[in-house]
Amino acid sequence: MNIKLSIFPVLLTSLLFFSCNSEEKKQADAKQEVEEQIQYEENVSIEKIEEGIKKYILETTEKSGGTFNIKNDSLDLDLRLVRVHTEYLSHLGPGSYFACVDLADEKGDVYDVDFFLEGTEDSMNVVRTDIHKLNGKPFYTWRQNKEDKTWSTVPIENADEGLLGVVEGQDEFEFYYDLTLPEIDGKGKIWIPIAETNPFQEVEMLSVDIPVKENYLTDDQFGNKVLYLELDESHSHKDISIAYSVKRLEKSPYEADKDEDLEQYLKPNTLIPVGKQFKDIALFAIGNKTKNDPLIKARALYDYVIDSMKYIKNEEGTYGTGDAVYACDAQSGNCSEFHSYFIALARSVDIPARFAIGASIPSDRDEGGINGYHCWAEFYAEGKWWPVDISEANKYTALATYYFGHHGANRIELSNGRDIQFNPGPASGAINFLAYPIMEIDEFIVKPKTTFTFERKGRLNS
Repeated sequence: MNIKLSIFPVLLTSLLFFSCNSEEKKQADAKQEVEEQIQYEENVSIEKIEEGIKKYILETTEKSGGTFNIKNDSLDLDLRLVRVHTEYLSHLGPGSYFACVDLADEKGDVYDVDFFLEGTEDSMNVVRTDIHKLNGKPFYTWRQNKEDKTWSTVPIENADEGLLGVVEGQDEFEFYYDLTLPEIDGKGKIWIPIAETNPFQEVEMLSVDIPVKENYLTDDQFGNKVLYLELDESHSHKDISIAYSVKRLEKSPYEADKDEDLEQYLKPNTLIPVGKQFKDIALFAIGNKTKNDPLIKARALYDYVIDSMKYIKNEEGTYGTGDAVYACDAQSGNCSEFHSYFIALARSVDIPARFAIGASIPSDRDEGGINGYHCWAEFYAEGKWWPVDISEANKYTALATYYFGHHGANRIELSNGRDIQFNPGPASGAINFLAYPIMEIDEFIVKPKTTFTFERKGRLNS
């Protein structure tokens, strides 16, 4: 189907050309028609188009019992509104408009749907819908005919089905956690995170190479496990190695436990405060979007963090602590700042949100080094936990839709939560977050050299 775009200089020229061969009355009529069309177009603002598509979707959703249904020859979808892409709202001609909208199904799959509307600013009806993308993957693109200026959809053939940096479905690999102890000239203690099995990763510890007897601790609040070792001078410069076999599933929104304490994910952490400062920012980000739908609110906050922050590791080294106040002020940081900022905003408008950390496994090769830790977040809405990866969405904007509700299978989780407490714990107090080991010598923090490496099973890149 071709869509005629309204380009008023062209329209005006064609009509005036026609009127030059008509009677005076036809000239006047044509001129009046053009003036009315131009005036009509100017009166319908982008904000009115946004209001029109939202009104249509929300009213249709209410009439159908809480979901927006899209049906074609191969799909029958019950969806919920997530976001209207205001940057793509446009006029197609007098009384004709275009809107691009994200809607999600109950599994968390996000559909990018193109809507074509007709009518007035107070009464718009949808005359056509096309499902453009699924989780960021396009089914077609748009192409303009240079001669008649119409637009038509063109199927994407032989497109790469993969998403940049993402392993979908399942990934399987061995993960190696290695560190070298520093010079120990006193009483040493170390807490090393231990990866464990959960609904999205099956973990088997293949080997543990340590210089002393192993001892494991678990924190009471989040259930994280650490290898706790007490060390002395004789252990200086010794190596510690832990090897895992991991089968990891791609994560999408999943049901929360019925007895889960959600209140703990509304409370502040040491570096993730909750209060007026963040609430004001969150309400600004949400704007005139519906204020009683946590999914729409969360998407607005997700987009705000993507748009307002830059992924920068500054020279001063002040990044990487997951300090939400620093993230707010500097508008930059690594994954820890991105997700701490999002969590602070979400909690401040009563959306439970939580933090997790581990490592991202490269998708473009099957073995080798890993560039440090990686962290992410989840928020609670509609009885489910929704995974987000905002720093990756910021770096790869084409994947922003995917990372709202999904994590690739190519990652390993080492711990979750903030202000983690063990008994015995560090003299410095609760652990901010736990990916690299926490080590003390005579109660002073030291940082042993730590590296992550991997080897994938069932190679992707053979």
